[in-house]
Amino acid sequence: MLIGELARISGVDARLLRYYEAQGLLEPRRGANGYREYDENAVVVVRQIRALLDAGLSTGVIRAVLPCVRGELPEFDWCVDVREIMDRELAIAEQRIAELQRSRSALAGFLGKS
Repeated sequence: MLIGELARISGVDARLLRYYEAQGLLEPRRGANGYREYDENAVVVVRQIRALLDAGLSTGVIRAVLPCVRGELPEFDWCVDVREIMDRELAIAEQRIAELQRSRSALAGFLGKS
């Protein structure tokens, strides 16, 4: 399928699909006319990418774990280093949450709110 069809089916703008390609997340073939051609699995891959981005992962982390992802939810085959990568990302997220909670408390204190 061409990029426009993938965009329509996946609900993801063609510009984002090209960005995912530039980040090494999507790998279309090129037709004789130079157009990007995606296989049917590309829809699932795009949905996986969106779910992982929604979870707060960077494209670099997604590139590392994507080969071990299956299904649209996605679910993981715990390939070498994937659990370590995900544990590290969870720790980073927890640290950011703690920092935001401290900031919120300070701001609330300035405003006389709890």
